[in-house]
Amino acid sequence: MEDLDVSTFIEQQVQEISNYIGDEKAIVATSGGVDSTVAAVMANRAIGKNLLCVFIDDNFMRLGESEQVKNLLSNEPLNLQVKILNKRQQFMEALDGLSDAEEKRKAFRETFYQTLREAAEEYECKYLLQGTIRADVEETSDGIKTQHNILEQIGIDPVEKYGFQVIEPLKSLYKYQVRDVARKMLIPPELAERQPFPGPGLSIRVVGKITNEKLDEIKKATFIVEEQLNPHTPSQYFAAIFSGETPKELKVLRRDAAELLEHEHYNVRAGIIAEKATGIISGKRAYGTVLTLALLDESERTIEPDYDQLAEIRSYVFDNYPEATRLMLLVDKRDTPGYIVSIRAIKTKDFLTARVMRLPWTTLCETGSKIFDSCPNVSRVYYDITPKPPATIEYE
Repeated sequence: MEDLDVSTFIEQQVQEISNYIGDEKAIVATSGGVDSTVAAVMANRAIGKNLLCVFIDDNFMRLGESEQVKNLLSNEPLNLQVKILNKRQQFMEALDGLSDAEEKRKAFRETFYQTLREAAEEYECKYLLQGTIRADVEETSDGIKTQHNILEQIGIDPVEKYGFQVIEPLKSLYKYQVRDVARKMLIPPELAERQPFPGPGLSIRVVGKITNEKLDEIKKATFIVEEQLNPHTPSQYFAAIFSGETPKELKVLRRDAAELLEHEHYNVRAGIIAEKATGIISGKRAYGTVLTLALLDESERTIEPDYDQLAEIRSYVFDNYPEATRLMLLVDKRDTPGYIVSIRAIKTKDFLTARVMRLPWTTLCETGSKIFDSCPNVSRVYYDITPKPPATIEYE
């Protein structure tokens, strides 16, 4: 679908939604992302007042996101009916104690659809509109990771299990094509150009077990990272939080990285993050090790890297450490125990592959400093220098 006729596509999908739903009611879960917004606007054109838009506040949203999204969707020019569903307790209980990425995604998916089932029953909606796109379908069917909005493609009958039929008007499109549709439909840039935010939200950016403290820290760090990196126009940019590093130091990696960088080995450190992260190895999902690299001067302060040399080290790492799915570079540290925040910034067209942005070192250092100012429980800030593949864009 490289040569998409946007106007024809919109007209066809609106008509198909109208024909399919008829005089019945439908529900759509809106997040403020471009996919769900386009699906909602199409459905609104097709069935008007018979559409209910809900925003599920699951406790995994960014600071102030619920009200901001509701205002954007419900005011001019979209004028959608939006109801906020406060389900924070239900989602926190569903994910409590889970550390495996797939278990967390599946628990989120089940709670998400049970929430929609309850809302659909209350408002007598027989249909669910979803902003599922082509990349969602491909990644789930390839076993890379579970997307929360994929049901029928993996053998789940939504009518039997949840009581509604699912309509997915965008499942043949990639993200950049959905943006083309959004612009044609005159959806405001705050929504049409908004960077992707995962359906499970910050639950998959708190790597490993979720706690309220880690959520509080990642919400503040996310605000800072988005504010600092926005001028550089990445396709996607965000923060993630880890519990810490293991005591183990990788002496061989430390030595070999020092040789590749032409630094004395005592100025290079190499370690392992306590949690694992999702990646792609040989086209399949891998749940692998996260390796860290620190380039330090004699005063133990971080040194500005050469991105070409880092690319050499990265190639060496993934050739010699097949269990690894990530490599992260230390930006800043302080000598207190605490969490690790990783900064991620990538460029991509279709989100099936992605390259790491070569951000200015001053930008990364300023971002790290601001994170330390706002997040007292964070002791390390890293920059993720792993493309997709072998990493996925998100950590879980």
